[in-house]
Amino acid sequence: MNVLMSAPTIQLIPSLAKKIGLNEAIVLQQLHFRLCISENWRDGHKWVYKTYEDWQKNEFPFWSVDTVYRTIRKLEAQGYLVSTNIYNKMHVDKTKWYRIDYPFLHELTSQIAHSKLGKVELVDAHHPETVLGNLPTPITKEVPNNTTNNTPKEIVEENLDVVSVIDYLNTKAHKQFTASSKATIRLVRARFREGYQLNDFKKVIDTKVKEWLGNPRWEKYLRPSTLFNATSFENYLEESKGNQVLKENMNASFELDFSKGEF
Repeated sequence: MNVLMSAPTIQLIPSLAKKIGLNEAIVLQQLHFRLCISENWRDGHKWVYKTYEDWQKNEFPFWSVDTVYRTIRKLEAQGYLVSTNIYNKMHVDKTKWYRIDYPFLHELTSQIAHSKLGKVELVDAHHPETVLGNLPTPITKEVPNNTTNNTPKEIVEENLDVVSVIDYLNTKAHKQFTASSKATIRLVRARFREGYQLNDFKKVIDTKVKEWLGNPRWEKYLRPSTLFNATSFENYLEESKGNQVLKENMNASFELDFSKGEF
């Protein structure tokens, strides 16, 4: 049975795979295809709406859901992928909407446009369907396994940290902030570079969510610009530590020592 090219294929440019990673290039190319045929217009952009399970089942059945998750999150951290859930009709629906940051991708494609593998067709940032007829040819030879990502490792890790912090804030505070905001990235990175850890961010978020969530006057301050600014962050972290000590002291005060006849 001939299975080569006898079914729908996933196409990509080998030089793109070499630049950002094979899995990442596959996801990006498939998302581009879906954006070309998408009718989901929001705020001047086309979007694709899928869960990680949908991506795995309908687009990448040769991967596990975990692989799909890791690949998409890496593309988000690198800046190629923009995602949000602000367009969901129900607040509890956390399914993401995805689009490609085409202007950002242009910076990459301009670097490899004249590579020996051929010229890369640039994409209109707002109208990706303009290149629907110019999809790249299939890979005809194996892409080396030692491909490297051109984005410095420390930058990717920092971006993943930002995503983790904002995801936690959105979950706890029922918000829909994006991890791609330049102001948010700057604030979160600055605190990490000062030596704070992800657990410190969670403590600050938990402390202020407990205090402010549901309070019309204060709930609006459950936002990155308030929580993660240098002075506020340190104060809120100390506050969380004080609350923990108070809680431990209160628990200790109710511990009865029956050996001394307490009851």
